[in-house]
Amino acid sequence: MQEQSFEALFQNKINAEIKIEPKDWMPDAYRKTLIRQISQHAHSEIVGMLPEGNWISRAPSLKRKAILLAKVQDEAGHGLYLYSACETLGTTREQTINDLHSGKAKYSSIFNYPTLTWADMGAIGWLVDGAAILNQVMLTRTSYGPYARAMVRICKEESFHQRQGFDILLTLSKGSSEQKAMCQDAINRWWWPSLMMFGPKDSESTNTDQSMKWKIKRKTNDELRQQFVDMCAEQVKILEMTLPDEHIKWNMETQHYNFGEIDWNEFWNVVKGNGPCNKERLEARRKAHEDGAWVREAAAAYAEKKKSQTPKGALKAA
Repeated sequence: MQEQSFEALFQNKINAEIKIEPKDWMPDAYRKTLIRQISQHAHSEIVGMLPEGNWISRAPSLKRKAILLAKVQDEAGHGLYLYSACETLGTTREQTINDLHSGKAKYSSIFNYPTLTWADMGAIGWLVDGAAILNQVMLTRTSYGPYARAMVRICKEESFHQRQGFDILLTLSKGSSEQKAMCQDAINRWWWPSLMMFGPKDSESTNTDQSMKWKIKRKTNDELRQQFVDMCAEQVKILEMTLPDEHIKWNMETQHYNFGEIDWNEFWNVVKGNGPCNKERLEARRKAHEDGAWVREAAAAYAEKKKSQTPKGALKAA
């Protein structure tokens, strides 16, 4: 009875748009859902650095190099904010990272595709970050306070990333015939994986209904996907390029664009670890973690030494 009473009070707070904070009572299922979602989000930001980091040394100009370097640095910061938010739910960063390295935890399937040309940096910015923004703007109003607050800054930076990507594609679209072809090729390869970023269709999603009730999510996967198609179908006209879907057509009745069916077999195959770069991405993350062990150990030892050298009275005063 007491548990039911707490759950009723919890849901009343959610319904009243009152943020849930770390020390508030929350159902175990709510906590577990958030840990899964926020850690997956954090992992995606960190793994997402890999396909773009691949092009830092090969950017076509110093300006492009500096911009891409800043973007990859932003992604590292996003991961930090999100791991910190996840820790407020009672888990440790070490545990969440171990779950990633063991394959227990997932990250966005989009980052298991290779970046073959410079135009991919533009397609990732415009399409991948554009899809991410639609998800993340919604999350600035999510019911869990630390997650919502982390998302405010992340969304501001992701908006810059999207504009940066579109600018790359716009420049290529006005270039030589080879550059135009490169631009179109990148759009062709990243379009469908970007649509997959929103997750399974609503009829097959096992978490959407409960997440909507708890206001962790504000829109369903299919609603966000439709919003993304409507946005990109107009923006691609500025590039004078096309989206690789013959079914894209404005529907006067629904006031939305129709679009073709996603290859769900490919989606689930990549999610299960069988994508083009799944093994490569995880191996890169494990190696980076192992290579950086001495830095973490040195930092911990230094902090412990400083603590032991600080007079107890000074610690109390602080």
